Amino acid sequence: MFLAMSFKHPFYLGVCDLKYNVSQKKIQGSVKLFTGDFEDALKKIYKQPIDLINTKDKEATKKIIADYFTKHFTLKLNKQLKNFTIIGFEKEDEAIFTFIEFENCSVPKTIEIENTLLYDYLKDQMNIVHFEFNDNKKSVKINNPDKKIEILF
Repeated sequence: MFLAMSFKHPFYLGVCDLKYNVSQKKIQGSVKLFTGDFEDALKKIYKQPIDLINTKDKEATKKIIADYFTKHFTLKLNKQLKNFTIIGFEKEDEAIFTFIEFENCSVPKTIEIENTLLYDYLKDQMNIVHFEFNDNKKSVKINNPDKKIEILF
């Protein structure tokens, strides 16, 4: 029984780290999700097995991740919706890091993020967003079913 319990993690957490790159006028960062939870959510939605660790077709998997993120993650910079690019993804320990980038970004005054990553799969999902601009880092926690946060600079 102890062995079976050790494989199930007791909380469901996603962490988004974003940073405004002044010289490139970009917002760049990563989103960290537990591998098993992310794979299971993608499998449920896309009706096909998803293996984020031993990916056979990385570009096809990246497109699935981008599609999922488009439906569950938005960012408004100074009240304007910004499109993003999924740069890639990689496994680290028990998590998948998805690397994301927003181009042509003005200096942040307000950041509005709607984050429902894994909400459709896990009722207890919690997401934390860290945003850094000019050595000023702000963090906000959001719990399912809440989905929107605002960060002011």
